[in-house]
Order: sequence, then structure tokens, then C-alpha cells
Amino acid sequence: MNTWSTWRDATHRALYGSGGFYLRPEGPAGHFRTSVHASPLFAGALAWLARAAGLRTVVDVGAGRGELLVALRRIDPALALHGVDVAARPEALPPSIGWSAEVPGDVSALLVANEWLDNVPVDVVEVDAHGVPRIVEVEPGTGRERLGAEASGTDAAWLDRWWPLKGAEPGLRAEVGVPRDEAWAAAVGALSSGIAVAIDYGHERASRPLFGTLAGYRQGRAVPPVPDGTCDVTSHVAVDAIAAAGEAAGATGTTHLTQRTALRALGVSGARPPYELARSDPRRYLTALREAGEAGELTAREGLGSFRWMVQGVQTEVPALV
Repeated sequence: MNTWSTWRDATHRALYGSGGFYLRPEGPAGHFRTSVHASPLFAGALAWLARAAGLRTVVDVGAGRGELLVALRRIDPALALHGVDVAARPEALPPSIGWSAEVPGDVSALLVANEWLDNVPVDVVEVDAHGVPRIVEVEPGTGRERLGAEASGTDAAWLDRWWPLKGAEPGLRAEVGVPRDEAWAAAVGALSSGIAVAIDYGHERASRPLFGTLAGYRQGRAVPPVPDGTCDVTSHVAVDAIAAAGEAAGATGTTHLTQRTALRALGVSGARPPYELARSDPRRYLTALREAGEAGELTAREGLGSFRWMVQGVQTEVPALV
């Protein structure tokens, strides 16, 4: 279908419509290597965070095919686990793990949104020759763009507060984060108590990218962001805006960290084991060496370690270790 559309509508159809990218059999793991796939140390760190906060339930929002939940079950079988995703419940998921399309309400839990918000579709705006931010329209089958109507209403108010563009240089762009703020506020609002953690590539008002971050990915490679259902269409998250949305929904104690800092605080150090261990316990040494390599990938400054963690409490104090 080549009818012109906003990026938000076109992306929603491409990712979550009939036959959409995220509903395909291979799931996200068929195209991306996330922290969950890199090492069980990631799940172990989240289990540690849940224990530190006194929580016995973990809700994984944007759960994909349930990989994080299965890893958590292996690490701590006593945890109550629940996945949230628009995709159908994975057939191989253990029956003890819950699954739904919406965040369950009135639950006390560690709520984890790992690379979820970047795939909540948003509109894109571009400054025209007169300094006016206008909604960018896209032809879904080709990725061609044109400028549509001026940004107005809620979108314009969000831009004024979080990503000001009025009177800016022509060609500058932004992604309007209103749907992500609403999605995060709804997730936080579903908790009766607990800790909510959003993990994603992100930016703040003082360092917004001049031309936005709209991108496409397929089978681990960057491709043009064409919303035709054959690739992921994503953009980075305005983490300060979602933090404010969470606070408006009742969250407190907001903490911003990089994944490198967060995982190190949660015991993922990446330190190489002492060589003497190779002589006294070779098997343990090889295990520790493998874990050091996995920890290095999870905390790499130019890779997964640069992800932003935004941590908030709901009627629960954020543990001091983060």
C-alpha cells in the first residue's frame, strides 16, 4: 500500500498490523542481539534488583518470545513471571509464566521494559523553509517522504516542552514522544507498588540529535527505514520526557544511569578471573572467563553499555545500589 501516511500510522501497520514485522514467526531474536540474548548475566542482574527491592514478581513489557522470562525462571524459580506483548503467547513458554497483551493491573512487581519504548510508533516532524515544524508523511512501500500539516495540539505542546523547533533551521527534525509518554505512564500506573525500569537508547533535551534518530534494521544490519513490514522501524527515546510521564502517573525516585553503570552496580563487573584459578579449578576458570566476556559485551561503552536505564519507584524506594 503506497498511500501517504504519517510515520506513526505507517510504522504501527508495518510492525504490528496483519503480517507485521514483530508478529513474524522468528520474532525479534531473528534480527537483533539484545542484552537478553547476549548473556544470562543480564537476567541475573534484574533478578538481583527485584530481590533488593523486596519484589517477588517480574513483569516484562515487550517480552518478544519470552527469552528474558525463561532466563529469570532458571535463575530464580521462586519468581512470579509475566510477559506482555502484542504477539501471541509463545508455544514453548512454561505454563507457570503468565502472558497478556496489556500490563496486568494492581500488581506489585519489578516492571522491565527492555527495548520496548523505541518501538512504540511516533510521528516525525521537520522544520520547513519558514521555520515551522510540520508532520512528515511517508509512502509506506517506498519510504519516500513529504511534509504535511503543521504540528499542532498535543504534538506541538510536547515539542515546545521537550524538543523545541519553532524558528529552527530548515531541515531539522524530531520524533514526537507523546505515544511513548502515554505508554510508559500507563505501565507505571498499572503497578500498585514496585520498581519500573525502562532500558533503551535515549537522549535528553540538552543533547537532542539535530536530525532525529529514525532508523531501520533487518537481520542485524542497518537498512533504510521503510515501513513496509520487512524491517524494524525505530527511534531513540526522550528519556527525560518518559521520566516526567512516569512521575505524573505516581512514580518517584527517578534515577538515570547508563547500562554500564547499572549492571556494574548489580554485580556484573566483567573482571577477568585470576589466572591461578586455571590451575586449581580449570572448569570454574573457563566459566568465569566466559562470563567476563559476556559482561564485557553487556557493558561496552560503544555498545550495549551505552543504553540508558531510567529507574522509578511506585510506593517503593529505589534500591540504593542503583
